[in-house]
Amino acid sequence: MSELNEFIKVRIDKLKTLKEKGINPYPSAAVEVTHHSAELVEKHKGLQAGEHKETEKVSIAGRLMTIRDMGKSAFAHIQDSKGKVQIYVKKDGVGEKAYEVFKLLDLGDIISVKGFPFKTKTGEVSVHAESFDLLCKSLHQLPEKWHGLTDVETRYRNRYVDLIVNEDVRKTFETRSKVVGAIRKHLDSTGFLEVETPMMHPIPGGATAKPFMTHHNALDMDLYLRVAPELYLKRLLVGGFEKVYEINRNFRNEGISIKHNPEFTMLEAYQAYGNNETVMSLTEQLLAESAKAAGQGVKIMVGETELDFTPPFKRLPLLRALEEHAGIIYDEVTVEDLKKRLKTTAAEVKHVDSLSKAELAYLLFGELVEPNLIQPTFITDFPVEVSPLAKAKAEDPGLTERFELFILGREIANGFSELNDPIDQRRRFEKQVELRKAGDEEGMYLDEDFILALSYGMPPAGGVGIGIDRLLMLLTNSPSIRDVILFPLLRQRDDAEKMIFE
Repeated sequence: MSELNEFIKVRIDKLKTLKEKGINPYPSAAVEVTHHSAELVEKHKGLQAGEHKETEKVSIAGRLMTIRDMGKSAFAHIQDSKGKVQIYVKKDGVGEKAYEVFKLLDLGDIISVKGFPFKTKTGEVSVHAESFDLLCKSLHQLPEKWHGLTDVETRYRNRYVDLIVNEDVRKTFETRSKVVGAIRKHLDSTGFLEVETPMMHPIPGGATAKPFMTHHNALDMDLYLRVAPELYLKRLLVGGFEKVYEINRNFRNEGISIKHNPEFTMLEAYQAYGNNETVMSLTEQLLAESAKAAGQGVKIMVGETELDFTPPFKRLPLLRALEEHAGIIYDEVTVEDLKKRLKTTAAEVKHVDSLSKAELAYLLFGELVEPNLIQPTFITDFPVEVSPLAKAKAEDPGLTERFELFILGREIANGFSELNDPIDQRRRFEKQVELRKAGDEEGMYLDEDFILALSYGMPPAGGVGIGIDRLLMLLTNSPSIRDVILFPLLRQRDDAEKMIFE
């Protein structure tokens, strides 16, 4: 038997002893909780050292994180969702039989305690237990106190343990909830309607990305997990909604890195009678509100870099950015010049010889310019060849009214004036189909129903997508996207722990 399962056997023996004593280790009754730890400590921090408040009765519940046995009494710490609080359990206080039960408890067990608050002689607000109940017996050992759960992969695989023992991890996901709530609040307060669109699409669309495929047995049809909700949200603009948004999952069957997870969260928002300028302003407002919700204000520290989210953000056309950061003057270089430059970078690009001058410039931008965009910067005026859903600029049809927001070298948002010309949109889709036939797995499909919807007339509009996970990486100073996703996708392990209870 492994060391792990030997340990579990010891706890199971205690479990049996508890049952023999008439204790249900997994009761179903509701538990009264009058205070959470932080609230109780704050409320009674004014007590004098050694002062008891026996007239005030409190009831708390949580997980045992420390136990210091002193023979006929014990100090322990209970952890709940708000923090930790100390309890004092004395044989004379809870009774001999109850104290025998307490001696059978282990770190990780979940209990409730009723008693009164007091402050120890060393000045720690605590609860003097008058009674307690076991709510759940833990059969697995928590990580050792001083070293904790530090292995990164183990932390991701066993996120539930990570959350128990690492307070900073809990705070990260509390911050995530606050930020998403602030985004919703701002959009709701400015007249946007939150909607839900399909996760399974008969035709993948809305982004140039490789989709996941599945199959519906009853209908005997292949379906795709959505790569973006864009085309469905724009159908709603056709239907008469003027401001819509969705915060939900997208799925892309692509690589995994510190900035990429196959399943990720996006906000997409669309505003009829607006354009790219409209949603750029919206993006600035949302990021400023997000930074405030994260508790740092509009100026935040990420590592040693201070980022300023104060609107307006810097705006820089893509081709000018290439000139400023990479020395490439677009009008003065040839396709061959760009191919040679691209082949000298770290990029591995398929079908490089079939790419147009604009596509090559776009790829070079990603390699040579993106890493230099530290402060919030809107890159604007993207080539039409790499923007199949964006409206072309009237004064320069080779470029589009599109922007991407970069912060600390990472793309955070993508938006544009939405293309609402069904004839032009069909042409763009057909170009994407040609790219797919040439081997580009990320090329878009031709969506006939979306063309039909545009044919009924979609008002001019601006739309934006914001990567929630990447935004949270910045706001929580997290080095990897997996640090802000509760359960990131990981390769299955052949040597996974197996619990043996017999």
